[in-house]
Amino acid sequence: MDNLTVFTEFLLMGVTGSWELQVLQGVLFLVIYLGALTGNLVTVTVIMTDTRLHSPMYFFISNVALLDLGSISVIVPRAVVNSMTGHTSISLAECAAQSFLFSFFASVEFALLVVMSYDRYMAICHPLHYGLIITPSLCFQAAAGSWASGLVYSAIHTGCMFRLPFTRTNVIQQYFCDIPQILRISSSDVQFSEFVLLTVSVCFMSVCFAFMFVSYVNIFSTVLKTCSGEARNKAMSTCTPQLAILLLFLISGSVAVLGPIAKKASLKNLLTAMFYTTVPPFVNPIIYCLRNREMNAALRRMFSRYCQFQINVFLD
Repeated sequence: MDNLTVFTEFLLMGVTGSWELQVLQGVLFLVIYLGALTGNLVTVTVIMTDTRLHSPMYFFISNVALLDLGSISVIVPRAVVNSMTGHTSISLAECAAQSFLFSFFASVEFALLVVMSYDRYMAICHPLHYGLIITPSLCFQAAAGSWASGLVYSAIHTGCMFRLPFTRTNVIQQYFCDIPQILRISSSDVQFSEFVLLTVSVCFMSVCFAFMFVSYVNIFSTVLKTCSGEARNKAMSTCTPQLAILLLFLISGSVAVLGPIAKKASLKNLLTAMFYTTVPPFVNPIIYCLRNREMNAALRRMFSRYCQFQINVFLD
């Protein structure tokens, strides 16, 4: 025991190569981050400023946009700086904070996706009872419950991972504190407790998946039975973006959890991690803007007001 080394910082090993390759990697991260930042901020701004979008569905969408903004901001800005400067070390506290925040935003988003599936189910399958059941107070309670549940889960999860010192190695074969990579270098006691926690989490998530699956089956069954083409198109324009985001979340989560844990840095490892950390926050606003007619109309109104304001300023 006297010869054990307790590590207090980690080395983040991205794709090693020339300085030009590292700069190119940093520029790529920066472009993706700025795109995600712009898209999610625009989504939140449009929903907050347009009174026609002050409904439960768009309230939850604005929460998801904030979560996407938070999840990508936890990882990508530091990755940009590390790529540009060649700095690879990260302290134990910073690594724990990064893992906590990323799991927090991901778990809250999953909870909100469950809530959003129930919201769409009530709106389309039981429209006469929708206004009586989905009240503003219920929406705030559901959102607060989602944020609180994510906070509790990520606190337990992070506390379990970092409760014992790291003595095996301090090299993380990733550009951020990836949870599977942390488990790889953790002690056997931590790995066992995390296995139990993840097993319970998977069981609970399976129940949530079943609930969402049944909800969307009923939604599309009701939509297909609708005689009015306009009502069918309106229902599809509100449901398909949520379903696309749900599928993207499931695919990226499956890649993160079920993918092989790399033991050395590689381009494949980098691209896999980029997929589940940067693609959903970057693509989600695009999905809403392209597929949701009400969001499209709200964006046009916002840009029209902005252009009119600029014209008035110029004329004055």
